[in-house]
Amino acid sequence: KPTHVIHLAAMVGGLFKNIRYNLDFWRRNIHINDNVLHSAYETGVRKVVSCLSTCIFPDKTTYPIDESMIHNGPPHSSNFGYSYAKRMIDIQNRAYFEQHGCRFTAVIPTNVFGPHDNFNIEDGHVLPGLIHKAYLAKQTGSALTIWGTGKPRRQFIYSLDLARLFLWVLREYDEIQPIILSVGEEDEVSIREAAEAIVEAMDFRGELVFDTTKADGQFKKTASNAKLRHYLPSFQFTPFRQAVKETCAWFSANYANARK
Repeated sequence: KPTHVIHLAAMVGGLFKNIRYNLDFWRRNIHINDNVLHSAYETGVRKVVSCLSTCIFPDKTTYPIDESMIHNGPPHSSNFGYSYAKRMIDIQNRAYFEQHGCRFTAVIPTNVFGPHDNFNIEDGHVLPGLIHKAYLAKQTGSALTIWGTGKPRRQFIYSLDLARLFLWVLREYDEIQPIILSVGEEDEVSIREAAEAIVEAMDFRGELVFDTTKADGQFKKTASNAKLRHYLPSFQFTPFRQAVKETCAWFSANYANARK
């Protein structure tokens, strides 16, 4: 008989896995979300906080994106299955509130990374995948190859910061409308800059190669954290390079048992 639920369950993956399995991403996530939310309603859960993603926002949009723009147009074609399934959580939350008075809401983190991530090179997200590749390149003395041009830009949020914000949402945030959990627009970095931070953290001395035959995906999806700052003006995010350093150190120390 739980009273509060943080809903993180999902079929997830990086750009290339999404491109291959859009149908699977749609079906599995729709089933997961409907099961979790309806079970929460049936058992009298007082509050559910679900996890969305910035990839749900329209591909053709103005920047920065904010919480009011989720349904303004189609998402990027590379991951439309996952994106539409995640958008439907917002629809369900509104419907459960209107019909049954349920306090179900959602957060929209930007790209999450940190210890205990999925570091699989094929299926993981960009930062943990790059950390794994840098670790292997350092071990073998080979070049570090990065898929794409390195130009796309992302806002990364450290998982430990996100955890603190999740607990705040669970305890204090009363809106049904979702809230973006993100570092500021000024903290957006390119994939090249992210790779350079990893190279520094890993003390990798080899060559950096960009494989431009591979797709870049969405160029940018800059999100506004103005709503979050309205509620928490003094929240301190871990600096990006420090968070990368801590994540690389964790991965190197736990390589044998890390998800990869």
